[in-house]
Amino acid sequence: MRLSMEHKGTNVNDTLIRASQRDAFLGQVGVRPLIMGILNITPDSFSDGGRFASPQAAIAQTRKLTDEGADILDVGAESTRPGAIAVTEDEELARIDALMPIVRAATHLPISIDTYKARVAARGMALGACVINDVWGLQHDPAMAATVAQTGAGVVIMHNRSQVDGDLDILSDMRRFFDKSLALAARENIPRHRIMLDPGIGFGKTQNQNLQAMQGLHHFDDYQLPMLIGVSRKSLLGKLLDSAVDQRLIGTLSANLACAARGAQIFRVHDVAEHRAAFRVFEAIQHGHG
Repeated sequence: MRLSMEHKGTNVNDTLIRASQRDAFLGQVGVRPLIMGILNITPDSFSDGGRFASPQAAIAQTRKLTDEGADILDVGAESTRPGAIAVTEDEELARIDALMPIVRAATHLPISIDTYKARVAARGMALGACVINDVWGLQHDPAMAATVAQTGAGVVIMHNRSQVDGDLDILSDMRRFFDKSLALAARENIPRHRIMLDPGIGFGKTQNQNLQAMQGLHHFDDYQLPMLIGVSRKSLLGKLLDSAVDQRLIGTLSANLACAARGAQIFRVHDVAEHRAAFRVFEAIQHGHG
């Protein structure tokens, strides 16, 4: 078994708990919209940088997201916003080591580790995560696909581009990207039922391409994989509404409900309670009963 040093100290019981949480979460996909609550333990995230980087604040936010009805928490230790300064692997690991254990202890929910670095992903899994959320879809770190396979993680494969090209057919580019990522996953025998796709709203796309990606979600139905949407408070909403970051809740709700109507099933958000209420109404209308 090719497990890295990050897995030392992870006992059989911990592994079974992670697998149970992973399977319970994935088993709810398609039953109702699932909410991934965002917990950024970074100093510079675009919306809440620095707010939850202390132990006390991280615990309080973890409990808040849990109480409001999140289905999973997404813990990120490096900002991936446009223009963010990359942190070293050691710094990201230090942030995870400092806060992940107390986050894990403060909630019964499954946890996703938001990183594109394989060693950080492995460490996050050893500390209690059961899903790896890779904003580069297994394509940035050559060891990431093997890490997902070795740890038994669920994985979010997100579309990304290093450069914006406004002349690009973004839906065709997304399909090429997903095909490559899924081939990497297949090479490492990652079970397909553990894979989720993410169109990467706000990553390497123009304003119109972001809108086209959301409008065209049905183009990827043939993959028969869950689609995760991460549009919460993003700048494309600010441009549409001429609103500041803390005034984008209505835009976020609107975008996520539109994506839900197009088949998206998982939603990465800052405002959990508001989305839980909105999806309750959405589901009542979809099914014709409350």
